[in-house]
Amino acid sequence: MPFERYGVLAGVLQRHFRDQPDDQGRWFHVNLRVDAPAGRYKCAVDVDSKSSATGVQWKVFAMEPVAARAPGYHELKRMPGEGALDYLRHPGLALDAPWRSGSFLEASAALEPILEVGRRILVFGEPFDEGLGMHNVHQNQGDPYGSQWWDENGIWQDGGTVTERPDGRLDVFLSKFSTQAGWTDDDGHPVVGAP
Repeated sequence: MPFERYGVLAGVLQRHFRDQPDDQGRWFHVNLRVDAPAGRYKCAVDVDSKSSATGVQWKVFAMEPVAARAPGYHELKRMPGEGALDYLRHPGLALDAPWRSGSFLEASAALEPILEVGRRILVFGEPFDEGLGMHNVHQNQGDPYGSQWWDENGIWQDGGTVTERPDGRLDVFLSKFSTQAGWTDDDGHPVVGAP
């Protein structure tokens, strides 16, 4: 079943920091603190899956300006033309920028240059059940049958981090886990035999 709630947080980046590696087996994140009218949001951008040799995959690219969103959290309809992200279906994301693979250190290093304090930022994903925050800031479809995330597969509900340059151009960071398929059906489940 897709997420019950999905949306985008628009605000100003206050700071960012990495999780500290430990022996707990937890997922690694680059943590964002974003100021918006309701307060300071905690946002966790996934940068390691801990479940495969290649970990996370990511791409970083620039886009032309798009219509601005008012500051705050906004629920999004999971369909084209409503502001939702879908890595596999959104024409603005179907770019030639290649997916990179590597460690959480490499993924973190790829994301951090676009995280300039004071920049306007958009964080797409699932809001926390309690408190101000966003998680599932990564691809949210294509998880394999039998995985713990199979039931959360869905289209038009992918996460992402977008920051705005002073000239209005946008820097985009997208991430996915190496176990997630690059082609999915209308329910967001992997298509057998597809790339």
